[in-house]
Amino acid sequence: MLAEPGRDCPLCPRLAGFRTQWRAAEPTWFNAPVPGFGPMDARLLIVGLAPGVRGANRTGRPFTGDYAGELLYQTLIDFGFARGTFAASPDDGLTLHDARIVNAVRCVPPENKPTTEEIRTCRPFLAADMDAMPRLTTIVALGKIAHDSTVVTLGERMSRAKFGHGAKAVIAGKTLFGSYHCSRYNTNTGVLTPAMFQAVFAAVRAHLDAEDARAGS
Repeated sequence: MLAEPGRDCPLCPRLAGFRTQWRAAEPTWFNAPVPGFGPMDARLLIVGLAPGVRGANRTGRPFTGDYAGELLYQTLIDFGFARGTFAASPDDGLTLHDARIVNAVRCVPPENKPTTEEIRTCRPFLAADMDAMPRLTTIVALGKIAHDSTVVTLGERMSRAKFGHGAKAVIAGKTLFGSYHCSRYNTNTGVLTPAMFQAVFAAVRAHLDAEDARAGS
């Protein structure tokens, strides 16, 4: 299977119908399955849930155009995984370094809630993306849905690698870090603070720096 679904992917009828509605309402928006962002030779993969209707569904780049991207991209800049200035636009010139971002579900779902079947149907695209990253060693899953889909994609049972903020598991040779999703709801309610989010990426940076040290020894 191709790493990215086609612009008019028909595999999830509900999502295809929702996409058609938004194309009629906002014809200048991206309104298509949102592709991954970042180099394929990255060691770090960040897995989100799905495009936001006025975020990535509008702009065509993961976590771009809504609040979640502000926290995510600034954190990536702070820890050396991104360079440039995030301006919530795909032409802002921001680049990712040793990191790539994809969503577990590539199309925007109504109310940001994909069904179990839609998550399962889109999983082969996540698997294809992972398979196309030859240096992939580390994954950050943002939220339980992204975490669980990643665990299954790696061939493990969800019960063997439970989600938790700051949780860490090694599956199929990949180190998986869990984080609460950086959504406005989670940050507004205090479920996730910037410090909590930064702590996850500090652990990721330390993990990759340790990889570098072992490779150089």
